Amino acid sequence: MDNDEARDLLRAERLRTERLLADMDAAVSADLTAANQSGDMYDSAEPLTTEGADDSVKAELQRRLAAVDRAEQRLEAGTYGYSVRSGEPIPDERLEADPTAELTVEESRQSD
Repeated sequence: MDNDEARDLLRAERLRTERLLADMDAAVSADLTAANQSGDMYDSAEPLTTEGADDSVKAELQRRLAAVDRAEQRLEAGTYGYSVRSGEPIPDERLEADPTAELTVEESRQSD
């Protein structure tokens, strides 16, 4: 995979992840506003449950952004497309599916 294609994939992944984070923040804010304005009886534990799930999703999206950052650093260093563990090439098909891939499929399976 050439650097321009990799850069485009990473840029698209960053934009997608940032958009998801922004949408999530907007939805959480709207939910909090609605809960505070509600005159109806509701389950007082529901906001805590939702907040916990939201925090988990937000943390995963932030991890994804960090992975994009690392991939961009590898691209600038000339090591993008190679396993951070073994130095083996990562197939283009894998990078197209996950532009932040740091390991080959085999290495990833061994980590699980």
